[in-house]
Amino acid sequence: MTAFITHDTVKTRYWHSLDDGRIQCDLCPRFCKLHKDQRGLCFVRQNLDDQLVMTSYGRSSGFAIDPIEKKPLNHFLPGTPVFSFGTAGCNLACKFCQNWDISKSREMDTLMSKASPDAIAQAALDYGCDSVAYTYNDPVVFHEYAIDTAQACRDLGIKSVAVSAGYVCAQPRAEFYQWMDAANIDLKAFSEHFYHHITGGHLQPVLETLQYIKHETSTWLELTTLLIPGENDTEAEIEAMTQWVVENLGPDVPMHFTAFHPDWKMLDKPPTPISSLLQARQIALKNGVHYAYVGNVHDKSADSTYCHGCGKLLIGRDWYELSEWNLDAAGCCRFCGVRCAGIFNPKPGNWGAKRKAVIMS
Repeated sequence: MTAFITHDTVKTRYWHSLDDGRIQCDLCPRFCKLHKDQRGLCFVRQNLDDQLVMTSYGRSSGFAIDPIEKKPLNHFLPGTPVFSFGTAGCNLACKFCQNWDISKSREMDTLMSKASPDAIAQAALDYGCDSVAYTYNDPVVFHEYAIDTAQACRDLGIKSVAVSAGYVCAQPRAEFYQWMDAANIDLKAFSEHFYHHITGGHLQPVLETLQYIKHETSTWLELTTLLIPGENDTEAEIEAMTQWVVENLGPDVPMHFTAFHPDWKMLDKPPTPISSLLQARQIALKNGVHYAYVGNVHDKSADSTYCHGCGKLLIGRDWYELSEWNLDAAGCCRFCGVRCAGIFNPKPGNWGAKRKAVIMS
């Protein structure tokens, strides 16, 4: 378990001292260099007494039970409930952030709920959740809290799910993903220009995270790209992205193309037309991606899972509600026997589209 300084403040490991008296955070490729008492861009890591601490351990912006498909994960325990929580802060500066009230918060009062890792794991078990999701803001910035919670969850047979942008350095990445059973990573675009000018980050570290998760861990991986009109939705960019995914990650990594709505600092952009999402999905399928989906819009056909062997419908989805289920107990197509990539229970869950807020005492 992580070492506490105060109830909400814990020591961190990924930093080093600089010759000029500052310390450098080595958790993510931003490498914030901090004077005494200064906080990093994420706001929850601070130079306190010449060491780097996390200031929001055990404090959350809220707890809820969601459908696993909302993360989105379509090939990881479909139909099951996932116990979800996040903290405050983020290590990217996305102008389009749709959780900006949490991720960009500079008010620690945002973190009104408190819970220990053991309490979260026990609550997930008590509510009948198969997994816990580290979500709403990026778990990279609450690295220690997430890992301690994942360890507590594993002791109780509860799986862990990371919803992240994948902007993290190699050593903390390796520590983190040994505890994650599944991850949905935001591949926000496929250009360095977009990452630099729209998110304040860089593309290459994210690609390295994707390759690491896929090839060096047992973590189930899915990808999400929020398509923003005029920014990352050209046919050429989707072609390049999906070709890279197939060549570097393989055809079985599901891709989700989701709709943007105007928010935060991008209020001048129109919502994504469904035609753009469907075009991206078709490009992905053409380039060899076996499972491609649309999100934040209603299209049952493009939300559902099909066998890449015979083309038959395997899992019907209407928003977060499951309908048809044509997988056998081993996760194979009932029609042709080809295995559907993913982690499946013998039978689907029936949680549906419900969202339940949870108050932690």
